[in-house]
Amino acid sequence: MTTPPTALTPVGDGRELLVGRNVCKSFGQTVALAGANLSVAAGEILAIMGPSGSGKSTLLHCLAGILPPDSGETWFSGVRTDQLNDTARTELRRTSFGFVFQFGQLVPELTAEENVALPLLLNGIRRRPAVDAARLWLARLGLDGVGGRRSGELSGGQAQRVALARGLVTKPRVLFADEPTGSLDSLTGEQVMERLVDAARTEGTTVVIVTHEPRVAAYADREVMVRDGRVSAGRPQLATS
Repeated sequence: MTTPPTALTPVGDGRELLVGRNVCKSFGQTVALAGANLSVAAGEILAIMGPSGSGKSTLLHCLAGILPPDSGETWFSGVRTDQLNDTARTELRRTSFGFVFQFGQLVPELTAEENVALPLLLNGIRRRPAVDAARLWLARLGLDGVGGRRSGELSGGQAQRVALARGLVTKPRVLFADEPTGSLDSLTGEQVMERLVDAARTEGTTVVIVTHEPRVAAYADREVMVRDGRVSAGRPQLATS
């Protein structure tokens, strides 16, 4: 009988921050993941591609601790996250992970700056420094002057940049972005991706992007493909000048 590992097995240069090993997940009779394997290096921007229903979003949710896998292992920074209880996974998501989803999922009753400040407030930061940090991130993402607007008063691109600011305001080690440009036109989507990549590079944030769009994946350092619940190696992206 094999003894389960107690730490991440070094792979390559040992910089792996996120690892999924033989991850399986089903919803009723529908198999979403059928033994997916993936590792993400610290500071890497990774694109997970695949057709609709391939399991790519489920893989992201398992790596992020949103969904526990049925079997297999998920690891973050040497901690086996699939064995954590709900409270510990919630704490991990609040302190180490940031999220951006396709439709932003802003709280409509809150202003833009209140939406961005919300993760800090939930972490016990006092209101004034939380709002100050939110305003700095809004300015950094080109959103000066929109802090007092609610989501219904923002354009799609503005709302998604507010969601990006909210995902980054806690300075997470990993940002998970699930179809972050899926609800945007191509030009606005490229603007959002440029902001996302620039902020991630500056902060040293690891980014995992789920997308079915090659133009979005082109912003990543590397891409992998998910088909029928399994991961196949993609190609490193070519550096552009």
